[in-house]
Amino acid sequence: MAIIRWAPFQELATVQDRMNRLFHEMYGRQDDDVMSRGAWAPPVDIYENGSHELVIKAELPAMMREDIDVRVENHTLTLRGEKKLDQDARQEQYHRVERSYGSFSRSFTLPATVDVGRINAEYKHGVLTIKLPFREEAKPKPIKVDVAA
Repeated sequence: MAIIRWAPFQELATVQDRMNRLFHEMYGRQDDDVMSRGAWAPPVDIYENGSHELVIKAELPAMMREDIDVRVENHTLTLRGEKKLDQDARQEQYHRVERSYGSFSRSFTLPATVDVGRINAEYKHGVLTIKLPFREEAKPKPIKVDVAA
């Protein structure tokens, strides 16, 4: 019968290696080339302003209006588009690419209080601003309280 040497730390290293590969497959490495990563998602801010509107601001730098699509369907707002790599240089000419490129799609479920017929969007200085006004019945109304003597 052969004697097998037990190496507990070797087994631990194997488990750690498997976990690293699992997370790499799921999330990818942060220092990978963006060109090989594929799709991206533009960051957004969502807030209510003093004009009784919901406002969504999405950062879409260096994009053309023709490359941005905004749609509302079944109370879901969808932003789609494609940020294209500059045509001035070929992919093999780049030394480093840190900005994100490619197609994106972001969807947001709108509250029932939004008036979908009055939504407007503006693209200025690389920021897409979408204003979603609330319905009149959703706006706060003051109620007079009578005081009985």
